Formats: sequence, structure tokens, C-alpha cells
Amino acid sequence: MEAKGKTGINPQRLHGRILELAQIGKIADTGVCRLALSQEDRAGVELVRGWMTEAGLTARIDPFGNLIGVLEGADQAAPVLMLGSHIDSQPYGGRYDGVIGVLGAIEAVQSMIESGFRPSRNIEVVAFCDEEGCRFNKGLFGVRGMTGKLEEGELERADKNGMTRREALLAFGCDPGLFAGYEFQEGRIGAFLELHIEQGPVLESLGEPIGIVSGISGPVWWTVEMTGFAGHAGSVPMAMRQDALVGCAKVIVGLNALACREPGAPTVGTVGSLTVFPDSRNIIPEKVSFTVDFRDMDLARRNALEKELLALIEETCLEHGLTYTIREDTKSDPRYCAPELRALMREEAAEMGLAPPELMSGPFHDALTMSYVCDYGMIFVRCKEGISHNPKEYSAPEDIELGVDLLYRTALKLTE
Repeated sequence: MEAKGKTGINPQRLHGRILELAQIGKIADTGVCRLALSQEDRAGVELVRGWMTEAGLTARIDPFGNLIGVLEGADQAAPVLMLGSHIDSQPYGGRYDGVIGVLGAIEAVQSMIESGFRPSRNIEVVAFCDEEGCRFNKGLFGVRGMTGKLEEGELERADKNGMTRREALLAFGCDPGLFAGYEFQEGRIGAFLELHIEQGPVLESLGEPIGIVSGISGPVWWTVEMTGFAGHAGSVPMAMRQDALVGCAKVIVGLNALACREPGAPTVGTVGSLTVFPDSRNIIPEKVSFTVDFRDMDLARRNALEKELLALIEETCLEHGLTYTIREDTKSDPRYCAPELRALMREEAAEMGLAPPELMSGPFHDALTMSYVCDYGMIFVRCKEGISHNPKEYSAPEDIELGVDLLYRTALKLTE
């Protein structure tokens, strides 16, 4: 759709780029695997950097692996408007997650340039590095690096093949040695807008193509290791076993029960990765490492869940003669979108003839970290059956166009 008196976006160019980027790291017919800081990720970044340059942006890659494109505005000292998301994927992902937020932002800014519009302040389009967190078990790396929120030891985190994040950054072409000289300038960013697929079924159930995000739930990620004692599966009596996998199984079932306890609550809990040692058919498992992911918009309820889950782990280990360690990989409070930005989005959507519903985000996004340094707003695009992190992930072209158009109109208003 075309804004009143303004040049609209170019849908053909937008969808062509989405399709072209999906060929890098392609799996099966519609899937994508572009793990953070991999060769595929680098190829994707280079392709997107070319589109930034083509659009009229000055593009660079910072020490944290973030791709940043800048359109200079009239007042370069004013706090910038930042738009973006990420292009790294899960190992078994789809072609829209994060991608529409980056390519949609490029399209919005390119359309501004083509219409002859010069923003009142700088606009930055960012493809953040390693939002997903699946490779090194801690996400939002690039955005946390950019905003000065990295934690000690992050560069020594290793992937499943033993490569550390430091090594991966160097192979990617970035120099971690430059981290020490980087300092985030408070107040540099005035506002951040992120367009993303919903990754859930709410918009589809409401028959709405796009939505305005009210806030992002607070995620907690743990890596838990339980240790027992290996023995012959045929000779050690059941009552004498110290089976780490049995203990792990009880915790998985217990987490599920805790997350389901309050009907209608947005609480979710998941164990998504599990490693067993020695991993043999006829040996009692001695050591099990598994991930825990739980989230909620209600901080008090989430904190109560954390205490109950910890108690469950302690009780289970005591019952089965196990020891355990817990590494906290991520912990963030729920963060709400700026009311002023939500109101502006509603006004611009009304100009498009739409009345998008407001909904919360269960998944975290780069916007979660940005919320600590500036106002943020998010636009969700409907996705088929709520499927994401799966090659079957799909958002209709016309829905994506509406989301990008709303992003475009909102960015115009913020930089007039």
C-alpha cells in the first residue's frame, strides 16, 4: 500500500531479496541453516551488505560481527533511529525468521531515498550477529556487544565441534582484540524498531495480517549437568543404580508440569538439547548435559518457577545419588515496548486501513537488549500455523508487505 503523498515500498524487490538470501544455507525445499559466524552466515552478510550499498547506505561490519548500514540525516549529532533484526538461523530453520526485519528495513530506507526524502537524523539498519544463540548456547551476542553488555568468558564458549566463539569471530573476519577499545555511547540511539514474524499462532487465529508487540517475555536459559555412575546395564540392580538419564527425564517431565500448571498463563518451559555419556546401549548413563529454557511475562511467576525447578533438580539428584551443576546462560526481565511508539504505529496502521491487535512476544529478539538503551517498538507479521524454527515456516508475501509498509511509515514519521 502507498502512504498518502509518499512513495511506497517496492514489493518485487523485497521478495526477490528474501528468496535470494534463502538460497544461502538452503536445506530441503524451504529450509535454511545459517549458523552464527559460519561460512554460510558470512556469505549471507556479504550479500546483504551489497544490498545496503545498492540502497545508498554506507555499510560496515563491526568487531562483534554486526552488519551496519548508515543513511546520514540532516542532524548527525541527534540520536539515531535504528532498524533491523538478524539473518543467522537455527540449524533447522526457515527463511523468514529475522530476515524480513533486516531486508524490510533496507527496503524501507531505500524507498525513502528513492522518494527524495532526507531524514532529520541518521538512520542505521543493522543485521545483528548471533541472535539465535543455538551455536554457542547464548544468544543476542551482537546486540549485547554493540550496547556494552557482554559477559566475562563469552569468547571462550565452544560449539559442539569445540570451536570457541573467539575462533569463530576470527574466521569470520572480526578481531575480538578490538572489544577492549569499544565503548557504547549512552543516548546515541534514540529509538529501535524491529519487524519480525510472530513465530506463534495468535495473529492467524484472529485473522489479522500484522500486530503491534506490547512486550517481550523474560527468558531464562540454563545448561544443567547431572552426574551419576556408569555400570553394566545387565548386571547392576535397579535399586543400586545412579542413572543420570533417569534423573534428567524426571526433571524434563517436571518442568513441563510446572509450565502447564496455570491454565491460560503465557509460561513456557522447554528442554531442547540433551547429551548423554557414555552414550552406549548397554551402559548406564553416567553423565547427562541438557538445556533448560523457561519464560514468562510475569516476573514473579517466572521467579517462582525458577525456585521450584531448582528444588526439583535437588530432590531428584538426592533420590538417585547424583550430583549436578547449573550454568546460567541467559536471564532477562520482561520488557515492554514504548507506549509512544505503539501509539504511532496504531496511527500509521489506521492510515493503511488496519487496526492491528497488540500481543506479547514469547520469543526474545534483539529488541530485548535494545530496550535497555532506548525506546523500542516491534511489528509482528502473521505466520502460517504459528510455525517457526522449522523449514515449514511461512509468511504470505502480502502480509510481509503490510509489515514493511508499517515499518516504513513509522520510520518516516520518526525522522521527518
